[in-house]
Amino acid sequence: MATIKLEIVSPDKVVYTNDISMLIVRSTGGELGILPHHAPLVTGLVPHAMRVRLGVDRDEQLIAVAGGFMEVTPEKITVLATAAEQPIDIDINRAKEAMARAKARIEAFHQHTPESKDIDVERAELALQRAIARLRATKTEFED
Repeated sequence: MATIKLEIVSPDKVVYTNDISMLIVRSTGGELGILPHHAPLVTGLVPHAMRVRLGVDRDEQLIAVAGGFMEVTPEKITVLATAAEQPIDIDINRAKEAMARAKARIEAFHQHTPESKDIDVERAELALQRAIARLRATKTEFED
């Protein structure tokens, strides 16, 4: 079976490296499936839980990314993530708290109170997307 090298790098470390059979990511243009010998590609990534398949019969691994860029060549996939975490490294309680804070800020913004003018709703929405990606990577159940 053909494989392709995957390397996920965050600013502080190499988060993941392995030979894989398929990578499913959410790019700024939509969802993409990358197989070995894929045509060259560069794209932006949005916060999500990437799906890494190691082989036909193996389970998927999920890796949370907070956004960044991906470069694909026929031999290698390089993900330059603003932040990336494997499920074992994710603090589930911290991710749930971050999600609750982001939801509260978004709700406060939409209530149009005098304090809501100080809320950066785009930042809160990105924080919510990052928290959801982290929780999905750990397969934790939560309410959207």
